[in-house]
Amino acid sequence: MTHRVKFICCLVLLVFLWLLNLSLGSIAIPFVSLLERLGGASFPRESWEIIVMDYRIPKSLTAILAGIGLSISGLQMQTFFRNPLAGPFVLGISSGAGLGVAILSMAGTAFGWQILSGTPNYWAAIVASSAGAIGVLVLMGLAAWKVKDSMTLLIVGLMFGSAASSVVTLLSYFSAAEELKMFTLWSMGNLGNTGWNELGILSGAIFIGLSLVLFSIKSYNAMLLGEAYAKSMGINFERLRWIMIVSTGILTGGITAFCGPIAFIGIAVPHLARLLFKTNDHRILFPATALLGILVLLACDTIAQLPGFATSLPINAVTTAFGAPLIIWLIMKRNFSEAF
Repeated sequence: MTHRVKFICCLVLLVFLWLLNLSLGSIAIPFVSLLERLGGASFPRESWEIIVMDYRIPKSLTAILAGIGLSISGLQMQTFFRNPLAGPFVLGISSGAGLGVAILSMAGTAFGWQILSGTPNYWAAIVASSAGAIGVLVLMGLAAWKVKDSMTLLIVGLMFGSAASSVVTLLSYFSAAEELKMFTLWSMGNLGNTGWNELGILSGAIFIGLSLVLFSIKSYNAMLLGEAYAKSMGINFERLRWIMIVSTGILTGGITAFCGPIAFIGIAVPHLARLLFKTNDHRILFPATALLGILVLLACDTIAQLPGFATSLPINAVTTAFGAPLIIWLIMKRNFSEAF
């Protein structure tokens, strides 16, 4: 099967999954009614209009944007560090975002800042998360300026993440139950908080992050063979290095700010793309990874909606159930093939 046929099959599956995502939930909406509404007709029930147009479509578009951003970020980090287990959060961006939300939601009890205690404002959480992510990104930028070795930079990113997590743990210890619950719910990930206004800002962040990648896509293949080879091919390695870091920071920080930390998509999907398309050519891998990221996150969100139930599962519970077995299988397959 050629790459073109595989892309067409994925696109057909994407349309089906998107309609399925809009259809299923606590209230099931028939495919026929959805297709008629998308064609310009009206729903037979007014409540369906509110459910689909004000909630389900923004949520599904958020899943599409998050699937693209996280999977492309994961592919960049795996290429940058030449490490199959690298993901979009290895730079500590997610931990920085979590620290921002933790300070907002839990510092009221720890330090007596009652103005922050139990803040329910969604935009306040977005601002706090973005500030934390930008703060860590700036620190990583300073580290990248001083540290030239990629593996050392990976360790620095992990240490930034660990330091932020330790502060979050300290705040959690001193926080009240209500504040801790608020932060815990945020950390589970949620695709359903974004409305049309938030979606516009998230789309802008994804567009900027992806634009940086598109202008350098031909240089990524050389990165797989190391810094020396990339330089011998005439590639400006330092420029490409900064593009990878900034692009991943914008994509991961924006998605984490609006959706919370969504696990395993960035690590698992690039491997899935390599398995299905059987290539390491980034000109194919980038669109394939983006497309599969959409499919996987839409499928996970559809499962999380628990059709027929009023509640939905945390999105992280579903993505981890998908990603963890895949990573274990990849590790076992790699070790088995090396043994023989």
